[in-house]
Order: sequence, then structure tokens, then C-alpha cells
Amino acid sequence: MRRFAAMLACCCGVVLSVELMSAGAFAQCVPAAAWVLPGDPVKSPLTTKDIIARASTHNIVLLGEQHDSVDHHRWQLQMLAALHAARPDMVVGFEMFPRRVQGALDRWIAGQLTESQFLGEADWRNVWQMDAALYLPLFHWARINRVPMIALNVDRALIREVAEKGFDSIPVERREGVSRPAEPTDNYTRWLLGIFREHRCPGSQAVTVADPGFRRFVESQQVWDRAMAEALVAAHRRERKPLAVGILGSGHVVRGFGVPHQLNALGVADIMSLFPWDATGDCSELVKGYADAVYGMSGLPNEARPQRARLGVVLERATNGVLIKQVEASSIGATAGMRAGDIAVEIAGVKVEAIADIAEAVQRQAPGTWLPIKIVRSGEAIELIAKFPPVPK
Repeated sequence: MRRFAAMLACCCGVVLSVELMSAGAFAQCVPAAAWVLPGDPVKSPLTTKDIIARASTHNIVLLGEQHDSVDHHRWQLQMLAALHAARPDMVVGFEMFPRRVQGALDRWIAGQLTESQFLGEADWRNVWQMDAALYLPLFHWARINRVPMIALNVDRALIREVAEKGFDSIPVERREGVSRPAEPTDNYTRWLLGIFREHRCPGSQAVTVADPGFRRFVESQQVWDRAMAEALVAAHRRERKPLAVGILGSGHVVRGFGVPHQLNALGVADIMSLFPWDATGDCSELVKGYADAVYGMSGLPNEARPQRARLGVVLERATNGVLIKQVEASSIGATAGMRAGDIAVEIAGVKVEAIADIAEAVQRQAPGTWLPIKIVRSGEAIELIAKFPPVPK
């Protein structure tokens, strides 16, 4: 299965980054620097000029990504520039921002904020937590060209609450304006079941589509899809009917399951979904309906990059620090002595106030070094040392 990164709400009540790893070997089904129409090899390959000519006539264009791929974001930048040249009246929506930070996006585009001020006001550390350097070229491009940026998402707290309690249990005033999502297709439900079962939640392998916890999981994903679809529709329906381009995880777009399905339910069918295709992609996935077109990123697999260090713990907000809700066996966190129920209150000598404080400290940690973490367990403060292994030769 092709590798995707999608931010999903887990059955355990926390928000996780779910990656579906490709099992396919090196594949040349999509030539480098060329476009292929899935399920229609007769008309493939096409050039970027061909695709831009088609895409620029649509109301909404969705550019998928794997969130942590540098090359995918470089491709998105190229696509934004090409689409803007063909259709200058344009807005760009980002999955990475919740609606509450729209003011920061507006001030950034207006040139009123520095880069650091923008990331601070947009609450980047807490709402997305990935390296901002991956996305900054897109943000700077939008500002240079005065292309409005739109916050497509909602707060993860809403997604988490839907996953725990269901959509109907959330009062209307706390739904951030999101209307009831359209019912998912059977294929989408089965696809999400596979993702759900891959989570580390106890007993998830035995879950069926009728399981109440899984149904809430599906609802939470639909709320995510619906929120982004509504924001894109609103962006396109501005006075001059600009082209609305969505920057979002491919898992929200693939096979028309997520955001495209919700767009259709909102009365918008004039959309185009475009994905980058890595050389390691599984060619059997390229069936009709997978996407409108995919772009071959290279003739060789991307250069291997060191894996980002992980503590191997599931975290949740707490009143005075961050709760360690789950610890993976044999992980760096487990080896350090971390246990479920501990409260992390300090890391590298800095007070822990949010999950992002821990995430950033871990991301900065060099291989082969030690990271001091202070936790509170049963009212007692305990100093732990997380030891990060050296980079294998």
C-alpha cells in the first residue's frame, strides 16, 4: 500500500500521525517528471503544461502530500507557482492551521508579521508540531504573491472529543461551525478500518465496522474532512470566485474518499486531485479513481534520511504538565523508566507546558546523546534520562 501520512484520531482518544507504508518495490509506472492518469494509460504520460491547463479550469484543486516529505512540499511549491501563473485570482487553504488562527494568516499575508511572529501567533508548536521548515517556502510564496492563505482545519480537541463521544454529543456551539458530514461510502469505511486496526489500541485487531469505538473514529475523520471541504467551498465562493487550492495530506483525498466526497455532498463536483508519486510507490494502487493525476517525483528512490528520534510514548494534555498515557515496549521512553500515568513536568531543564514542548526537545536531540526528563509519579518528582542511540553506520 502506498505510503501516506494522515493526522487521525485514534480509538484511545489521542491524535496520532498514521503512516501507511508501501510494500511495493521500486516501480517505474510513473516516469520521472511526467504525469500519469490512473486507470487511463492510453492518455499517459502528460506534461505539467497539460495538467495545469486542465487544473486551472476547475473550481478547487487538491494537492496531496506526505507531511514529512521535503520533496512533496517542493512539488507543491512548483504547482502553486504554475497554477498562479495560469489563474492569478487564487487562494490557498492549509490543513495545518485550525480556523481560530485565521487572523495570523491574514496578518502574515499583509506583511505585518515576521516569520517567528507568524509561527507564534499561528500556534504552530501546538497545532501541527512538524518542522516548520517543511512548509515555510509555501508560506513565503503566498506572502510574496499576496495570495490569501486559508485555515482549513479545526482544533484537534474537537476531533479528539468526537472520537471519544461521537458527533451528536458535541453541542452545536462547540462544533466550530462544522455541519453534519455526509455519510461515508462503504469503501471508505473499510479503508479506515484497516488504519484503525494498525493502531496500538488494545483489542483493535478484532474490531469490526459495527464496533461503537470504530464508528466514532470514522465520525472524527469525517469531521476533519467536512471542515476542510467547507472551508475550501467558502474560499471559492468569494466575490470573484477564485481558484481554491488545498494543501493537505493525501490520505484525506485518495480515491475520492475524504474531502472530495464531502465537497460533492456540498454541491461541488468541479474539483481536481493531484498527487506526487514516489519511485517506491506500489503500481497496483494506480487504478481509476485513485487521483485525477499523479506526478513522478524521480527515477530513483529518495535519498535515505535519518529517522527522527522517538521517545515511543503517547502523550495527552494535563493540568500541570503532560500526561504519559502509553509507553511502547522496548522504546527509548520505556528504557528510561517512563510509565503510563507519569506526568512530564520538565525536559532538558525547561518547564513542560504543552505536548509540543516535549516534541520539540526530542526533535532537537542529537543521536548518541542523553535527554533529562523530570516526571511526577504518585506525587513524587523523579529524574529520568532518555538515552538516544547513535546513528547506525
